Formats: sequence, structure tokens, C-alpha cells
Amino acid sequence: MNQNIRIDKWLWAARFFKVRSLATDATKGGHVLINGVRCKPSKFVSINDEIQIQKGNEHFTIHVTGLASKRGSATHAQTLYQETENSVKQRQISAEQHKLKMLHSPAPDKRPDKRDRRKIQQFKNHIS
Repeated sequence: MNQNIRIDKWLWAARFFKVRSLATDATKGGHVLINGVRCKPSKFVSINDEIQIQKGNEHFTIHVTGLASKRGSATHAQTLYQETENSVKQRQISAEQHKLKMLHSPAPDKRPDKRDRRKIQQFKNHIS
């Protein structure tokens, strides 16, 4: 097995991104840090490196425990890294906050009909 793997290839193999090009774009956009330093997609990752990944609203802090250049099963991908306890706690807190936020702003049961749309439009025009 290789001693060093490109970060975009490793992120794809570890199943953080569905497609390698998404991993490349995230790395180019500064959403991936290796040992606290912003990197390019061609940067090599090695065992014991700390990687910080921002994917949407989720933030991961992981330690590399294995290398793979090919995408394997999900169970194999989980053996390639170890997420820090702090990262897991922060993601759980964020998920709980998101759930609570969604409880206070529920989605309507159905789309507004013609009468409701007229009322909404009148309300908007009245405020403006």
C-alpha cells in the first residue's frame, strides 16, 4: 500500500464525498484543512494526520488511521479514520439545535390555493 495518498482521493475513498470532483472542489474552496493548514487537492495525506472537513453545516475533525486510493465498502471506509470525541459532540449538539429550530417553524400542510395566494399578495402589498 502507498505511504501517501492525495487528499481528494482519500476523502472520496473514505466516503466523505460521493464523487471525487466534489472532494476536489471542497479542498480548493478551503473546506479541508490538514494539520490546521489549508491545502490543495494534490496535497498528500499520511497516517496520523489531523483533517478538518466542513461539509455543509457539518464539521468533522478526524485522525487518519489508514490509507486507501480506491473506494471500498462503507465498513472499510470507517476503518480509515477516527473522529475525535469533541467533533462527535459538536455535531450532535448542532443536530439537536437544528431539530429544535425546525419544530418552531413547521412547514405548511399544503400549498396555498388561489384564495390564500390572493390574501398573501394583499398582505404583502399592504405592508409595503
